[in-house]
Amino acid sequence: MYRTLVILRHTFIESVVQPIFPVLLALGAAVVAVFGFLPFFAFGEDTIMFKSVSLDVILLVVLITTLFATSKSIFEEIEDRTMLTLMSKPLKRWEMLLGKYLGIILAALLATAVLGAVLCIATYARIPSDYQLSSASLDDADLQRLASLRLMHISGLIPSLLLEWLQISVLAAVGVALSTRVSLVVNLPVVIFVYIAGNLTRFLFPLEGQSLVGKAIAVVAGTIMPYLAIFDLTAKTVYHRIAVGGFAGEPGATSLWTIWSYVAMAFGYAVIYVFFALTAGLWLFHKRELGGAEG
Repeated sequence: MYRTLVILRHTFIESVVQPIFPVLLALGAAVVAVFGFLPFFAFGEDTIMFKSVSLDVILLVVLITTLFATSKSIFEEIEDRTMLTLMSKPLKRWEMLLGKYLGIILAALLATAVLGAVLCIATYARIPSDYQLSSASLDDADLQRLASLRLMHISGLIPSLLLEWLQISVLAAVGVALSTRVSLVVNLPVVIFVYIAGNLTRFLFPLEGQSLVGKAIAVVAGTIMPYLAIFDLTAKTVYHRIAVGGFAGEPGATSLWTIWSYVAMAFGYAVIYVFFALTAGLWLFHKRELGGAEG
């Protein structure tokens, strides 16, 4: 386990110091901050639209940085024979693979946390103007409503950000598995295809009325491809009211227990799929020659 932690720490630092990481992180933070000052002309739902757009920006930025890290994680070390030197040590291949993966998703978690903090601050700051609450004339009732609105919106952002990180972690597992065999040029488009296909798997079911062949294809595709729709809870965390603060007794409001129970279920699915992807990657890694050429 110690050897895995050493690989994790090295991979995390390597992922964070690569030039694309701080550049995209700064760009993403700047975009979210600028959006925080812009009106969305959404008829009283400006905060909701701001959160939705900003979450998409964060997902895109962190996904790009993560895919670059996963695509280069193992293949380049095999090609330049660094892996051959590493494997001459008392280091197992599964420890190398797991350490690489954990280091990459830890860097993705850091990026998500930084951009998420910018999003929460911007959301907190724009709520008074979006709900036409003037800070110069707030009475106790308005102050309580303002506090409830801020609590409700930020309470929905945290699970949304965590679900985005889980989605990225699933795709990172695919990228790390592929990096045992193919370079960045092949790895990157394949993972992007998996991302697109994983978002389309939600339309494979139900299977009623389909032919036997169609059902077989749908079942195989639905099993192999990640079901990324499970990480999308914006209907409840962004577009729906949450039962916190002054909205705790509101009929139809979604409880935090319901939201976090769903996050726990999504976490379980992510662990299972990551195990499946890394197991496949380990099998490919065992079949790979470490001298810089395919075996």
